[in-house]
Amino acid sequence: MNVFNLPNDIFPPGESVDDDIIFYDYEAKTGSFKGRSILHKNAISLVVKGEKTMHFAEKTVYINDNEFHFLSAGNCMASMNIQPGFIRSILVFFDNRILDNFYLKYNSLISDLRKKFKIGKVPYISIAKDDFVRNYIESLILLLGKRNIISHEMKLLKFEELMLHLLEKYPQVILSFQTEKKNSFDDLEILKVVEVNVTNTLSVDELAFLCNISASTFKRRFTTIYGTSPSKWLLQRRMEIAANLLKHHNENPSVIFSKVGYENHSSFSQSFKQIYGVTPKEFQLQS
Repeated sequence: MNVFNLPNDIFPPGESVDDDIIFYDYEAKTGSFKGRSILHKNAISLVVKGEKTMHFAEKTVYINDNEFHFLSAGNCMASMNIQPGFIRSILVFFDNRILDNFYLKYNSLISDLRKKFKIGKVPYISIAKDDFVRNYIESLILLLGKRNIISHEMKLLKFEELMLHLLEKYPQVILSFQTEKKNSFDDLEILKVVEVNVTNTLSVDELAFLCNISASTFKRRFTTIYGTSPSKWLLQRRMEIAANLLKHHNENPSVIFSKVGYENHSSFSQSFKQIYGVTPKEFQLQS
């Protein structure tokens, strides 16, 4: 599976993406997509239409046109199943320095807010769109037009406009966004990545990618933590979850497969029979 480097790979060849802040009107056509992506800048995703799923190390983010998201730089898995039509987003990519300069410029305001609220640290935040944000998105669409060109001064102004609105309306949420990313994960963080994504349709290689380590290193450290290989542990754990849904929640086997990280019913049934010796339907009838 190819790795998409963002924002570089969404721009036409030869076009510069060296600016410390970039606004881009992005569209993807109808269809399914799944790929590894590396965010080389922090990003704000302002979805105009459509939806997609993004898997990060500690969280799965469902992005749709009712919310907008702040995403810190780093590795992620993105999947889109766009039906009908297309997905369109106004994407804002920005370096840490842009955010640092904003905090410095409005230090007095931010310091007062930090005294009033308990502020956490999270690498991803989502906020429901309000009327201001919807109008803000429309203003960006008008500014970008078809050429995606805005002066650096205007980009900074529009970034500040959104940030100041969020500071006034959602201070705890926006101030909790942090951009620091670790270059390596300790064992506890690897465990968290696995537990968060156990029911997602991610392979062992993709889990290693989210941890920013090689597949061989991930497998070695996983075996140390869990006492077995990633493939065996994930198979056993996913089938235990499926068995619980079948036995105690009386869920239909034909809809369970997607809830335990499988892309089709056939492969799920084969895996279930490998662990329990019977098909999901037979297991449910015996329960």
